[in-house]
Amino acid sequence: MESKVGRLLNQINEPNDIKKIDPREYRLLAKEIRQFLVHKISMTGGHLASNLGAVELTMALHLCLDFPNDSLVWDVGHQSYTHKLLTGRKEGFDTLRQFGGMSGFPKRSESNCDAFDTGHSSTSISLAIGMAKARELKKEKNNVFAVIGDGALSGGMAFEALNNAARLKSNLVIVLNDNQMSISKNVGGMSKYLGNIRTSTNYTEFKEDVETKLRKSHIGNALADSIKGAKDAVKRLFVPGMLFEDMGITYIGPIDGHDVKQMVSAFESASKMQKAVIVHVCTKKGKGYLPAEEDPSAFHGIAPFKPSDGTLKNKEKYLTYTYVFSRKMVELADKDEKIVAISAAMPSGTGLNRMAERFPDRFFDVGIAEEHAVTFAAGMASKGMKPVVAIYSTFFQRAYDQILHDVCIGRLPVIFAVDRAGLVGSDGETHQGMFDISYFNSMPNMTVMAPKNVLELEKMLEFAAGFDGPIAIRYPRGKAYTGLKEYDTKIEYGKSEKITDGVDIALLAVGSMVETAVKVRKILLQHGIDVTIVNARFVKPLDEEMLSDIGRNHRYIITMEEGILTGGFGESVSHWYQENAPQMPFIRNIALPDKFIEHGSVEMLKKKYKIDAEGIAEKIMDFTGALYQ
Repeated sequence: MESKVGRLLNQINEPNDIKKIDPREYRLLAKEIRQFLVHKISMTGGHLASNLGAVELTMALHLCLDFPNDSLVWDVGHQSYTHKLLTGRKEGFDTLRQFGGMSGFPKRSESNCDAFDTGHSSTSISLAIGMAKARELKKEKNNVFAVIGDGALSGGMAFEALNNAARLKSNLVIVLNDNQMSISKNVGGMSKYLGNIRTSTNYTEFKEDVETKLRKSHIGNALADSIKGAKDAVKRLFVPGMLFEDMGITYIGPIDGHDVKQMVSAFESASKMQKAVIVHVCTKKGKGYLPAEEDPSAFHGIAPFKPSDGTLKNKEKYLTYTYVFSRKMVELADKDEKIVAISAAMPSGTGLNRMAERFPDRFFDVGIAEEHAVTFAAGMASKGMKPVVAIYSTFFQRAYDQILHDVCIGRLPVIFAVDRAGLVGSDGETHQGMFDISYFNSMPNMTVMAPKNVLELEKMLEFAAGFDGPIAIRYPRGKAYTGLKEYDTKIEYGKSEKITDGVDIALLAVGSMVETAVKVRKILLQHGIDVTIVNARFVKPLDEEMLSDIGRNHRYIITMEEGILTGGFGESVSHWYQENAPQMPFIRNIALPDKFIEHGSVEMLKKKYKIDAEGIAEKIMDFTGALYQ
């Protein structure tokens, strides 16, 4: 792949510049865009396959829309790289997803051509309807387009929006980007339905043939116009379901999502209708780069790689918590036939692909439908099964009510495997797993655990498999901690584990922060400060006996967690001491601030917000020093 900017791409420096390109050169421009994306993402990492598949689609949208006057809403938004290129952000790709650099998702603060800050799935149609209604009320004239993938269309929110889209009295164009993939291959009824449409060309061929013959005469023209009212009945004969038309939304397609001319024609026709219209385009995820075409899941979100063959530049192999979870799940399921696993369209990302291979009848991928995943698990638990729901921390947020209402009220034994808990880095605000302690902590009947290392994760999963009630186990992304294996006391409900004994300061650390606490202790020992380290193990319930003990024997207590301060472990500890300690120790809560954390490497973000070892040690010395004076 060429590294330099192509001749045509070099002419695009401002929004709408694509309209100056000769249509005969659109194919070459698409090639140049793909070369640019492969080259840049190979250096920074990012979402590659989804963007390669959406190149011509984005070009067609930009040829039909006028930026920034028109609004283009991207569902999820990780496929918006070509949109960024066509709105004059080439230079930003050198710092893509890096600290202080360009976001990998749409950002209004980055460009007025980005209609909304997106990052989670199934939101674009709702957003676009809101924008269209605002346009109506303000009596403005501009286009509103929403792009949604077939995977995102499996999310319940998308159907809620479609239900309302049919009531619009002004134009809204919903572009369904159908590549048969979300991150992994799509599943479920909607996927099957779209597959039937893709392969059912009978209706399209019949309609074109009849219309061509009728238009050859004056009488035929009149007849062609008059039979429009009968088109729904004809469609139902040839296309299974016609779900969208039945809902009152005009359907156009399927059309080739790599044919710019065909898409421009469809978008222009759709934008003239005073109602909601779905334009169904079929694309190939990873198109134009063979490694991504052959394995689109691997190139969905990828680290820096070699453009020549797609292999990763950093081949360092290390143990991850996700891998340990995956391995342990199969082991537990092998011993207990009541254990089942549930994924929300991310079997590989959460490690449940092993479970799917070993026990296919006890693995369920429900698609991008976190709310359904949780309530589905509740139903299974209510009938004696032991469901394990594995979802990233940031996506568990979408099922808060289902966890609270459908699982916790009934004290059902559902295990929530909270992957990517804490800072995740380059995907930024929408993906940081920093809220799970707070939202799980707020739920009555919920138990919340966090392992200090890989061995403890396995033991916590064993404990959870025998626990009669809702339980969440949170663990971080990336390299797993293998230290402190000599500290291997039995897990008892609500009990913490003391790692070291000191006399000056007690560090109460949650999960990943135990490793950091060990480093903090080394720094403080150099300053003559003796430190107790406590591995909390349980965020909820608190180990009240331990709190009472260290409260009597330490003047300073520092809580440490890789989550937001508000509603977190530290606040629970502080509140306990306020309620139960006559002579309350001095307490300092170390956590992430009450704000959304931007994108950047995890190491850089920890340093910025001073939750790395050096930053925490500095805070502790400032805190204790001020109190000594």
